[in-house]
Amino acid sequence: MTITYGTSAPAAKTPLQALCGKLLETHNPIFVSNRGPIEFSMSAYGLSASRGSGGVVTALTAASNQFEDVTWISLAMTDDDRIAAEALGKNIWFPDLSKANLRLVVTPKSVYHRHYNVFCNPLLWFLQHSMWDFCRTPSIDFSVYEAWERGYVAVNKSIAKAVLEEAALQDKPPLVMLQDYHLYLAAAYIRESRPDALIQHFTHIPWPSPQYWQILPPEMRTGIIAGMCANDVVGFQTERDAKNFLYSCSELLPDSLVDYDCSTVCLKDHVTYVRTYPISVDAEQLKQMAVSSEVLEYKHKIRPSLGEYTIVRVDRLDPSKNILRGFQAFELLLKRRPELVGKVKFLAFLVPSRNGIKEYKKYAKDVFKLIDRINQKFGVEGVKPIEVFYENNYAQAIAALKLYDVLLVNSVADGMNLVAKEGSIVNERDGVLVLSETTGAYQQLGHNAISVTPTDIEGTSEALYRGLTMGPVERASRAGALRSCVEQNEIADWICKQLTDLTSVV
Repeated sequence: MTITYGTSAPAAKTPLQALCGKLLETHNPIFVSNRGPIEFSMSAYGLSASRGSGGVVTALTAASNQFEDVTWISLAMTDDDRIAAEALGKNIWFPDLSKANLRLVVTPKSVYHRHYNVFCNPLLWFLQHSMWDFCRTPSIDFSVYEAWERGYVAVNKSIAKAVLEEAALQDKPPLVMLQDYHLYLAAAYIRESRPDALIQHFTHIPWPSPQYWQILPPEMRTGIIAGMCANDVVGFQTERDAKNFLYSCSELLPDSLVDYDCSTVCLKDHVTYVRTYPISVDAEQLKQMAVSSEVLEYKHKIRPSLGEYTIVRVDRLDPSKNILRGFQAFELLLKRRPELVGKVKFLAFLVPSRNGIKEYKKYAKDVFKLIDRINQKFGVEGVKPIEVFYENNYAQAIAALKLYDVLLVNSVADGMNLVAKEGSIVNERDGVLVLSETTGAYQQLGHNAISVTPTDIEGTSEALYRGLTMGPVERASRAGALRSCVEQNEIADWICKQLTDLTSVV
């Protein structure tokens, strides 16, 4: 098994490549995530497949391209996913969309609903992004306890079962790479049956301080943190997240032994290495996609929507992305700088997200209500200052990222934020990045971006104005530095650093 970097294998392997190759010669890689690399949809014309959405899929799809052979296990999230699983069988392969063999795990609708719509997103997501209003929320009632036991625990057991079944088909021990907050318990269940498995978990979202985890009842928070300690390696986006995990183990797992100098946790004689792996993108693949016929066609379609100045944002319509305050800052910009009215356009590429969750539905309603207000107030001769593209269309988003003068990424909290990195690679206009200090990407990109505090509407408005009016020399300097930073820390490095650390466990 070998790892390929870029579009073609190098003439000679580096020591790092050789080290990774050695590990993969003795283990079979299995990626595991809630959302898979492919989304299915039914229409009058039958079943169709498209690229999955979200940062996890973006990163893992690029990572899977580094392997010659990998199995990707994910959950059937929708009715159409369930139809696809039944029609196509356990293992699905769409080489045009993903180089991985996909296995969809089908759970009863009620079980997945409790897991995803009651426990993971309304509770864990808000907890880990530090977004609760403690005076009012959350309230841990019977429905949450039921969602834990008959949703979260049940789904994690189903995922573990699928991993074990897949591993049983192979002649080598599995290298299991679990992803994100949906699957914190799976490692412990896998470990029980396959002590020879090499297991790693990477958390794509922030890991908060122990005080935040005390929102959850003891059995839930202990189950999650102890479940993470069944991994050989746990990875986080930033040093802050890794330290918070160590603090959580120290304060909330009294039987654990935490070594802060070595960044390890020992629980029940098992040592877990805690490491930091800032996730990135496949720069070369992005550059190729940016000049593809599909992206160029979307670029041509988007051009009439551009203004003399153009601000772009690309986000899931998610409260953590801070979309409301971004538009409020834009509204303030138009109010304070009337000379920009009719000249500046804000193109928002918003991906529908978790529409079945009431917090998300309300947030989306508030976003569109604000957009309508701004367009009515500042529209000139039928031209709306904000134009929304509300769909999951990755090629269209890449086309938009080529065209911005300013890219706004003002998240309240983000594990990393790959849009900031994608924009830095494909933009053709020396665009300026306005970046929240609370994104994981800020640690790498903040020096060459315009920094904003996510709650600061005044400051964000001024940052947008500064970006739009920045001189060409400074724009080019910042854009070049951002591009170089991403190119020097891309997805192949992310996956290889993880594999390198795993070799110390073998």
